[in-house]
Amino acid sequence: MTGRLAVGALGVLAGAYGAWLLLSRQDLTQLTSAAVWLAGGVVVHDFVLAPVVLVLVLLAGRVLPRHAHAPAAVVLVVLGAVSLLAVPVLGRFGARPDNPTLLDRSYGTGWLVLVALVLLLAVVATLVRRSRHRRTTPSGGSGGTRPGGR
Repeated sequence: MTGRLAVGALGVLAGAYGAWLLLSRQDLTQLTSAAVWLAGGVVVHDFVLAPVVLVLVLLAGRVLPRHAHAPAAVVLVVLGAVSLLAVPVLGRFGARPDNPTLLDRSYGTGWLVLVALVLLLAVVATLVRRSRHRRTTPSGGSGGTRPGGR
């Protein structure tokens, strides 16, 4: 319990310091832009990302085998959130010809590498879950039953 309180206190202190830096070093226009961006992130998450992920999880639940459900859900959540956060750099919003150091990487390539790694890990997790399921399922059975007889 003491450890949790210490971690919570550190989090509160870090948040307060970040708020102080934000409020003391930005002008009103920058604060307004940050507030709009943060509010937009909440709206996009709640009204776009979350419903799309829920619908895709429901559809995937009907198509994918049971051992692939959790890895598929992780893929949707991780790639959905990272993709939304990456929109500004993937779209190169803010790039300026007079400052080539802004957005100086191939962010699309980095995003594709991340997608490949997440998908690879999901496939590995699915295969591990399937092999564990096969080891625990009695041979000759119908795959066992879940508690409650379903």
